[in-house]
Amino acid sequence: MRDFHPTDDAIFPKGYSPQENLDDISPDIPNQLLDFILRSGPTEEIVDTDLFAVMKKRRSTRKFSDKPVETIKIDKIIAAADTAPTAGNFQGFEIFYVKGPEKKNALIDACNHQSYADAPVVLIFCKNPSRVKLNFPPYILRKFAIQDATLAAGYSQLAAQALGLSSILGLECLMNKK
Repeated sequence: MRDFHPTDDAIFPKGYSPQENLDDISPDIPNQLLDFILRSGPTEEIVDTDLFAVMKKRRSTRKFSDKPVETIKIDKIIAAADTAPTAGNFQGFEIFYVKGPEKKNALIDACNHQSYADAPVVLIFCKNPSRVKLNFPPYILRKFAIQDATLAAGYSQLAAQALGLSSILGLECLMNKK
């Protein structure tokens, strides 16, 4: 799998675009998307940089404020998901960024009326076994893709906590803490 290149079109979840322009990225730098995101503008607050403190504080939240989440924080959360270990480094998952109220209402209905799908930021992590280019039977590739998506979601939750946001796994809803 090759690294991100500034001319790539399909690197971001549908409906999402990063806060900063990607023109200054060199294709010669490994992990340039992550590097770009981490170099981009500062967030208003970073609660924790100590991984163990972040892990200790992270809890699933089911009630969120309606305050919008800054784009730079979403950038960093998606970049964190991109750093999760994956089968063969093929990243057998996709992230869908759900913004529209119609789609969120459909999610609420589809997910046993879990109202936290109405969060300002909803990231859906889905397996995509077609991205895993390893020589294994399809059922093994599906398992790898599920693991990849789960790890990416977990990394994004830790990033959200470090940035002062709450989250819940299941729909991966991100919101500012009340």
